[in-house]
Amino acid sequence: MAAEKILMLGANGQIGTVLARALREKFGVESVITSDLREPDQQSGPHEILNVLDSDGLKSLIDKYQVTQIYHLAAILSARGEKDPMNTWKINMDGLMNVLNAGVEKKITRVFYPSTIAIFGPSTPKKMTPQESSFIPTTVYGISKLAAENWCNYYHKRYGLDVRSVRYPGVVGWQSEAGGGTTDYAVEIFHEALKHKKYTCFLEADTRLPMIYMDDCIRATVELMDAESDKLTVRTSYNLAGMSFTPAELASEIKKHIPGFEIQYVPDFRQAIAASWSESIDDSIARKDWDWKPEFDLERLTKDMLDHLR
Repeated sequence: MAAEKILMLGANGQIGTVLARALREKFGVESVITSDLREPDQQSGPHEILNVLDSDGLKSLIDKYQVTQIYHLAAILSARGEKDPMNTWKINMDGLMNVLNAGVEKKITRVFYPSTIAIFGPSTPKKMTPQESSFIPTTVYGISKLAAENWCNYYHKRYGLDVRSVRYPGVVGWQSEAGGGTTDYAVEIFHEALKHKKYTCFLEADTRLPMIYMDDCIRATVELMDAESDKLTVRTSYNLAGMSFTPAELASEIKKHIPGFEIQYVPDFRQAIAASWSESIDDSIARKDWDWKPEFDLERLTKDMLDHLR
């Protein structure tokens, strides 16, 4: 474990900033090299400027630091991606292919790639969505993630590349601002509740979506990467669940801590995206293969978010 050298791509994002900190605590500060298109807001270890479309630059960093594992988090998310579909496809897909090809060429031991509930679509069962089903995503982000899952599986089967993936639900955390996703209301609402005691939600009140608290999200990622390879039966991407709630339910929970908090609902184009996704997820295979189990429910999430943001 001490000999691992990890390169994280897209490390300045919502998940990357927290995951990098967790990995540096686990492996040591110098053993985790973060990268992104710009410098991080807070420098806490080695960082390199890298565009994921730069294949030669990626291989150069792998050689420079003798990288053994890659965490590929760089992507354009769902809502932002709809504003420029072709560029979203290029960055999300070409970036992944650069990682997979470099992984094979440089004999990387493990690659982490995050998928998402955005691969689900109108034909996917909305309640307790199974591991395998009909996936016809409605966004270019979701299309790219579904294609990526199959590429990851292909590279594992054909080249033996140890690629591991989870389908993240909406991720709620206090550590950073939201990053352009359809579930971002569940982060924004806390900031607005504390600042102004009111929030205008871009989803309808009863839009139920799967969510996960950042602490559980990071722990799930690390536990999957620590799991023994022969125990993993899914090489596309594991279903992952934390909890499910609606904007109205979240607002009700916030009101218990902030009396007088008000919410109004003004749905925009993101409502159609959210309506195509699942309400709850069956993650029993993850629980069986690598003992996954969430620790946060809505009540505990709300209290912890407010405690930290205050």
